[in-house]
Amino acid sequence: MSFKTADLCDDHAESVQICEPIFSSFGGKARFAGRISTIKCFEDNSLVREAVGEPGEGRVLVVDAGGSKRCAMLGDLLAAKAVDNGWSGVVMYGLIRDSADIAQMDLGVKALGTYPLKSVKKGIGERDVPVKFGGVSFAPGHYLYADEDGIICSESSLLASGE
Repeated sequence: MSFKTADLCDDHAESVQICEPIFSSFGGKARFAGRISTIKCFEDNSLVREAVGEPGEGRVLVVDAGGSKRCAMLGDLLAAKAVDNGWSGVVMYGLIRDSADIAQMDLGVKALGTYPLKSVKKGIGERDVPVKFGGVSFAPGHYLYADEDGIICSESSLLASGE
């Protein structure tokens, strides 16, 4: 991908939302983009497991995990499943684990930090609902762009096809 979020902000300032700088990058891809699919959950990553097991088709999974710092919501097994199924990236408003392994994967991962404890699995949460964190409203079907400078979101694609 050849975009830069700084350039996209310059060219489309009126139509992008810019996420607050609260995330660190953990994936093997520093730059990623795609249509958004969302999950809203808290300390239960069952729906994350379900989503990454489906065809990603270049989408970005945006997970509102409530900013919890008590368990990890993504680990190496789920990240590998996301890669295998064609997801472009994951933005986790929560924590991940297995960060050294995830850093070697062809997947963009932004998260608040790391924590070794896994989440519970009770099947509780919502999929493809609007979520809001970091000063941005993320809606299913909108577009997310992430790189070394940050995360931005827009209602429509900002890239020419094929980029």
